[in-house]
Amino acid sequence: MSIRIAPVPFAVAVLMAAAPFIGTVGATAVNKQVSSAPQSVAAAPAAAKAQVRQVVLKTGMAGGKMVYLDEKGNANPVLRGNVGDTIEVTISSGEGAEHDIVFEGLNVTSPKFDRKSGPVKVSFKLAQSGKFTYFCSIPGHRQIGMEGTLEVTGPADASAAAKPAAKVMGAAPATSTGGVAAIAPAAANAVVISQDPNAVPRPLGARAPQLVKYAIETVELEGRLDDGTTFTYWTFAKKVPGPMLRVKEGDTVEVALTNNPNSKAVHSIDLHAATGGLGGGESTQVAPGETKTITFKALNPGLYVYHCATPSVAHHISAGMYGLILVEPKAGLPKVDKEFYVMQGDLYTKHAFGTKGHHEYSQERAADELPTYYTFNGSVGALTKEHKMSVKVGETVRVFFGVGGPNKVSSFHVIGEIFDRVYSEGATNTVKQNVQTTLVPAGGATITEFKVQYPGKYLLVDHSLSRAGKGLVGALEVTGKADGTVYKASDKPMADMAH
Repeated sequence: MSIRIAPVPFAVAVLMAAAPFIGTVGATAVNKQVSSAPQSVAAAPAAAKAQVRQVVLKTGMAGGKMVYLDEKGNANPVLRGNVGDTIEVTISSGEGAEHDIVFEGLNVTSPKFDRKSGPVKVSFKLAQSGKFTYFCSIPGHRQIGMEGTLEVTGPADASAAAKPAAKVMGAAPATSTGGVAAIAPAAANAVVISQDPNAVPRPLGARAPQLVKYAIETVELEGRLDDGTTFTYWTFAKKVPGPMLRVKEGDTVEVALTNNPNSKAVHSIDLHAATGGLGGGESTQVAPGETKTITFKALNPGLYVYHCATPSVAHHISAGMYGLILVEPKAGLPKVDKEFYVMQGDLYTKHAFGTKGHHEYSQERAADELPTYYTFNGSVGALTKEHKMSVKVGETVRVFFGVGGPNKVSSFHVIGEIFDRVYSEGATNTVKQNVQTTLVPAGGATITEFKVQYPGKYLLVDHSLSRAGKGLVGALEVTGKADGTVYKASDKPMADMAH
C-alpha cells in the first residue's frame, strides 16, 4: 500500500538561537548586493603595504554540518590579513537557505542572503590585530557549524581611535515601544494553517506488515495566528501540526522529505517511532528544492511525535514543525465511533499576546521558556472557530493528543468529562482507567478514550489554566437527548428538589 501526502508550497521551522555579538573595535563597513562574485581569494602572507584582500565564500553542507566554503571547498577557512588592509567578502547561499556573516568584535554584519537574493558583499578595513570569529547569526546556524576565524597581524592602527564606530549593518530598526521594534502590519496573504482535528487516517485493521510510503513537503508561509494577527509558520505540508501518519507494527515505512524551493531554511524530520539515524534527523537535513528519503521499520507500537531537527530546533518546532505518527499494535486498537487529532504547542514572539500585526519569533523568549502564545493545532481559535469537533450522545471518542512543545508540559483535561481509558505516554500496553487529567511531556503523546453521555459543549484545556488566556482552548460539541440521571441543573433550593 502506498499512502501519499501531496506536496504544498512551503515555509521553514533547536534548541538555542545564536545572536550576533557586535564589538566596538574600529572598522568601517560598507554592505551592498552584487550581481557576480570576483574570482580572486584573500592572500595569506603579510605585506608591508596595505592592500584589498578579496574573499569569495558560499554556504553549504560538509561532514553533516552547515558551513562556509571557500572556492577550493574548504569548510570555514581561516581568513588572513594585516592591519590597514581592506577585506572584501563576497558571499552567496550555496544550498539556497537564508544566511548572513557576522565578524564578531569588528562591528561588521552582512545583509541576509539566500538563493533569490544572490551574492552580497561586505567590505571593511582592519584596524586591530588579533583573532576574530566570523559566524552566521540565523538562530541555530552557528551551533550546527557555521563559524570560522579571521587572523589579523600587525600593530594597531592609531588612526582607528579617532574614527567613529561603524554602523552595524542589519541592526534592529528604530523602536517606538521602549526597545521593541514597532510591529509590522498583519500579512495580507496569510492563510489558515491549523490542522483539522478530524483529519485522522482510517484504522488499518488486521493485515500483514507491508511497505508504507509517505511524501511530505516542508513549506514556509504566512499564517493566521489570531484575529488580526499573523506569523511566519514553518510547516510539514502547510498545516500545524503536520499530517498524522498511521502505520502498523512491523511495517516498513518510507518517508521522502522535500524542502520547497522557496524556503529560506534547511529542514529535516525526526520521527520518534524510528530506531537509528537520530530518528531520521541525521539523514534528512534538506536544503531548499531538494528531497531526501529514509526508510525504517516500525518496531514498537504506540503514538509518537515527529518534528524538525534542524537548529535552532526550538525555533523550527515552535514555528509549527511537529506532528504525530501512530504505530498500531498488531491486534489494532479497540473500535470507537470517532477519532480526533490534537496537538499543543508553545509559541514565542517579540510582542505581547493579542498585539495586532505580524509577529516575529523571539529566540530570547524561547531561551527563557516564556511563551507568548499557547495553541491547539497551531493557532488561537483553531478548535473553537476554524474547525468543529462534534459527536452524539452515546458515541465513543478517541483523542490522539501530543505536545510538540518545544518546551512546555501539558496537563490535558476535558472539562465536563472523565477519560474512561488513557494510554499513558502513548504506550498501547499501559491503559489507565477513570482519569481526570493526564500529563503529557514536551515531545510526548497520549491516547484518551471516553463515552459521551450528556449533550453540551466540552472544553479541551491544559489544566495549567492561565494558558487558556493565551489561546489554549478547544471545544467538543455533543448533541442528543439530555439524561437527567446523568446531570441536571435547577434554580430550586435543595429542599424543594427533594419533593
